[in-house]
Amino acid sequence: MSVKNLDSINSEEVKAGKGTIRKILIGPDEGPNFAMRRFSIAPGGGIPAHTNKVEHEQYVLSGSARIGIGKQVHTVKKDDVVFIPAGIEHWYEALGDEDFEFICVVPNKEDEIKLSDK
Repeated sequence: MSVKNLDSINSEEVKAGKGTIRKILIGPDEGPNFAMRRFSIAPGGGIPAHTNKVEHEQYVLSGSARIGIGKQVHTVKKDDVVFIPAGIEHWYEALGDEDFEFICVVPNKEDEIKLSDK
């Protein structure tokens, strides 16, 4: 069991992203099946097109963004829920003047991140 406060968790820069940080809320050492992360993308920031071997389940906490999932582009905002299947290319672009923040849950399986050539 683990109980902690968000302020006690270290932030790490997402190197492939622009203006993007992440906090590992529950890591694979704590949760046997899933990891939970919180991402924050500053206005004008984003994460480039990439694929993962694992699915992503996301809940938007604040702000808005344009998200590409495969060939579709969606504009999402607070309280939207996003599912990204394993192996599908996706990207993020924060919109507006507020940080785009979301919770991302992924299975604790071997992952491989591949940046797209776009």
